[in-house]
Amino acid sequence: MQKLLLCLSWFVLTVALFVANASAVRLLTHKRPLEFAPSTASTVTAPLENTSPVGSVGISTILEAQDARPEIIAEFLKRHDSPLTPYEHFAKFIVDTADKYNVDYRLIPAIMMQESNLCKAIPPGSYNCLGFGIHAKGTLTFDSYEESIERATRELKANYIDIGLTTPEEIMTKYTPGSNGSWAASVNQWIAEMEYNDRAKGKSEKSDADLTVYTAQ
Repeated sequence: MQKLLLCLSWFVLTVALFVANASAVRLLTHKRPLEFAPSTASTVTAPLENTSPVGSVGISTILEAQDARPEIIAEFLKRHDSPLTPYEHFAKFIVDTADKYNVDYRLIPAIMMQESNLCKAIPPGSYNCLGFGIHAKGTLTFDSYEESIERATRELKANYIDIGLTTPEEIMTKYTPGSNGSWAASVNQWIAEMEYNDRAKGKSEKSDADLTVYTAQ
């Protein structure tokens, strides 16, 4: 009887170990990588590979789990002493609006810098920082900076980028056709400054920016 009980116990233990090993093997062979739910502010981000020159600090050097675009815009506003305060609020609004319309997040701040020194020089009470709708016939005014940023982003997407004007030089031909090229050169400088998050590199590394790089294709 004792031998029988010992055999039964050994059999039960053997079966239990077999089941446990099989379960472990199944878990290992079906293991999935960790997944992170993207935030609403990072649905469109820079490429994940490091495409910036060695030593540069810009959006393309940021880890995939972090969206640094609002921080880069906030630093840009702060560096140039923009009246768009609090900087974190407007930086996030600019990035969120760019994502909403699938526009490069750097374009709106760059045009604001060129047209109004980041809202320092605008028609009184207009909230119009982009020179948008300002001409001999009158000035387009808004009730808030947010409203003007939203309208400009939407119109730049529909009436410029969507018809193939995807660099500052191409946008210039319609946005400010009388420019001798200085408009695009300036916008490209500010875009490069945000790319590298560095004012000096903005001057030295600027080129005609491809505004489709940081958007969904």
